[in-house]
Amino acid sequence: MNKVILMGRLTRDPEVRYSAGENALAIARYTLAVDRRFRRDGEATADFISCVSFGRTAEFAEKYFRQGLKIAVTGRIQTGSYTNREGQKVYTTEVVVEEQEFAESKSASDSYAASRPQHSEPAPSMPSPDTASTGDFMNIPDGIDEELPFN
Repeated sequence: MNKVILMGRLTRDPEVRYSAGENALAIARYTLAVDRRFRRDGEATADFISCVSFGRTAEFAEKYFRQGLKIAVTGRIQTGSYTNREGQKVYTTEVVVEEQEFAESKSASDSYAASRPQHSEPAPSMPSPDTASTGDFMNIPDGIDEELPFN
């Protein structure tokens, strides 16, 4: 069985592209910073995990996900490889997202973002082949009613 469950913060806004063709498919890529359970020398450490989602899941990420937001995802690990421009073989590992959801309230997310220093340097991420919950209830974003399968 290949099943992954992660909770972490987005290191940057999702990068969304659309496939070519008559029925364009949305493809969203983002990186999650997932805290490790144990700290090394008293410092918090995190793993930076590349994620990719497709279709409606990707469109949702494009519309609602922003840097610093805490989300939970489930999916499967997918590995691959490609040869870069220098002729070296590069191995990739990413999570293909099947489900994703908010992991904290909007107010908690906003207060987290306000408390973080703003850096001009890019967040660390893996190369891609083509280039603590607060206990509050989750706020549902405006306009999501149109996407729900029931009313």
